[in-house]
Amino acid sequence: MGSFDLKHLMLLFWFVLVVPYCLCEEDDSDDSSSAVYIVSLRNSPASHYYGELREMGSNGFQVKNGGGGGGDASSSGRIQFHKPRYGNATKTNKRYGSYVAQVHDSLLKKVLKGEKYLKLYSYHYLINGFAVLVTQQQAEKLARSSEVSNVVLDFSVRTATTHTPQFLGLPQGAWSQEGGFEAAGEGVVIGFVDTGIDPTHPSFADNKSEHPYPVPAHFNGVCEVTRDFPSGSCNRKLVGARHFAASAITRGIFNSTQDYASPFDGDGHGTHTAAVAAGNHGIPVIVAGHHFGNASGMAPRSHVAVYKALYKSFGGFAADVVAAIDQAAQDGVDIISLSITPNRRPPGVATFFNPIDMALLSAVKAGIFVVQAAGNTGPSPTSVSSFSPWIFTVGAASHDRIYSNSMFLGNNVTIPGVGLAPGTSVGKLYTLVHAHHALNNDTADPDDMYVNECQDASKFSKDLVRDNLLMCSYSIRFVLGLSTIKQTLGMAKNLSAAGVVFYMDPFVIGYQINAVPMKMPGIIIASTNDSKILMQYYNSSLEVDAVSKKVTKFGAVASICGGLKANYSNAAPKVMYYSARGPDPEDTLPHEADILKPNLLAPGNLIWAAWSSLGTDSVDFQGENFAIMSGTSMAAPHVAGLAALVRQKFPNFSPTAVASALSTTASQHDKNGGPIMAQRSYASADLNLSPATPFDMGSGFLNATGALNPGLIFDSSK
Repeated sequence: MGSFDLKHLMLLFWFVLVVPYCLCEEDDSDDSSSAVYIVSLRNSPASHYYGELREMGSNGFQVKNGGGGGGDASSSGRIQFHKPRYGNATKTNKRYGSYVAQVHDSLLKKVLKGEKYLKLYSYHYLINGFAVLVTQQQAEKLARSSEVSNVVLDFSVRTATTHTPQFLGLPQGAWSQEGGFEAAGEGVVIGFVDTGIDPTHPSFADNKSEHPYPVPAHFNGVCEVTRDFPSGSCNRKLVGARHFAASAITRGIFNSTQDYASPFDGDGHGTHTAAVAAGNHGIPVIVAGHHFGNASGMAPRSHVAVYKALYKSFGGFAADVVAAIDQAAQDGVDIISLSITPNRRPPGVATFFNPIDMALLSAVKAGIFVVQAAGNTGPSPTSVSSFSPWIFTVGAASHDRIYSNSMFLGNNVTIPGVGLAPGTSVGKLYTLVHAHHALNNDTADPDDMYVNECQDASKFSKDLVRDNLLMCSYSIRFVLGLSTIKQTLGMAKNLSAAGVVFYMDPFVIGYQINAVPMKMPGIIIASTNDSKILMQYYNSSLEVDAVSKKVTKFGAVASICGGLKANYSNAAPKVMYYSARGPDPEDTLPHEADILKPNLLAPGNLIWAAWSSLGTDSVDFQGENFAIMSGTSMAAPHVAGLAALVRQKFPNFSPTAVASALSTTASQHDKNGGPIMAQRSYASADLNLSPATPFDMGSGFLNATGALNPGLIFDSSK
């Protein structure tokens, strides 16, 4: 969700509480100002007929009042519906979509006689309705129409590997049952509603195998061609790509240069989630010049269809997301993966009556399996952001691979830290020099409060920094993105430093740092207590002139061990502290909780996957082809990929049968046989553990091989 993906955890409450109000309620106080509303009509959408809309004769389309569902075989000139087997309902004729759009136009003209308005979308496949820019008074007029069932103010949404296939036992288990990784997921199309995709990434190439790789016959999507997404971007792997931004454009916040008016991913999140589910097998992960293994999606032979509705600079809006979902269903995707959640609980009589969830209900009825990230607002109860029982909601868990770094001090103390960085020369200790003591006296202001962040090389003396370990403060400005590790490393390299040591500013409380790639020796001391130990050793080793107060000798020495080597002894899985928890409250009343959420746990912490070449969501991975990210955004596509394997083996399984196979085979134990544990706090998360409950983990942790041999299936669609 993904993501914000833990990058701004310190601003969690700001994002949850402040941003939604800024984006969603700007027009509440002025009836004359316009806003985007999503209007649903009483007549049923096309997908509710469970079949193909066929033109019988040449008199055009006619639909009986009330729509109905069940197969109205009529005389010439009417529409005949044919109910298919399980699998996505066949698509509507384009003329029917045009006819529904005309119906919507007629309703608007009738209700808003002579008034100004702007229709953005007509929805006809999953919901029968439209998105329109109108005033609040006009919206109230539409709501009073007998043909209208619901009018909702558009709301904002946000985004919520190399080793996880092995951790999940895919190579010897589920993949082997499907004929190996070269066949795993073939014929299944996964639709991603996200920030787009980088089509040039090798994870989405279609020439990685000598075996034929046909586009599934049931998929009829298109590949949008723009300057940013030229002809040839799609192939037999990436079979479809579109973008949706009408609601964002009407608000005047869409920047076509920064946000890309195309399916291209300028953020990185969409490329990452698509690769987790369906990226090609055996793609080398090289970041900052270091090799971290070979990546693979859960269903490496499945096909990818992209529906871009979220953007780097502002997130997204429900009207665009509904349009993306509606189009994905029409195109014939088998699975929809949503690593996005609302910025707040949508308004309405019940949380799941919002347009996104109602569209997804129709998608499930049409045979599409829908998986969504639970959200990154845990660990408090009722924090889950994926509300509805027909959506398969996924929480985030750890896996057994961790990257750890450490530094050895001259007083024989070892301090742990993080950082995907090489170590210093073995057996050699380097002098520690604090940024404040390495200033260039000609240009630097000793009172500059930001100098300790090491962002400007001109302020430092190269003679003092050369061949030493430069100590810099990891402050709140790094959390906010105002200062960057990449900038510090570039500065240190220009000054010929032997390495960089980041100590944690005491004001950065409860913030957990992801693995950060570094091209030179470096480490981040993530604990404020360990940072104090480092500073005490450093200060006690200084010799200072009593008169000038200048340092005459730097006595502290240290070495950096390096954090490039992975350790696989971590107790896993465990529920991550940020993973949103159930139960799902009915409306805004937690004491009336009525839906068990989440449904399942999947790996979501420290996940390697593809990254857009122009992705800007994480400064640390700009210009890289891969990134390591955390969040329920990373957990959801794991399940989407495994659902593709289930669909491949059991093509006639309904969405609820797929959900049953995943849920009933889930494990409630970690790899050591003990109960799955759940982190209960942000600070010192591993010291605040207790056994996970169903409201933490749903049915448990996914079992990839077991899901392909589920035994008894609970199919509520029967």
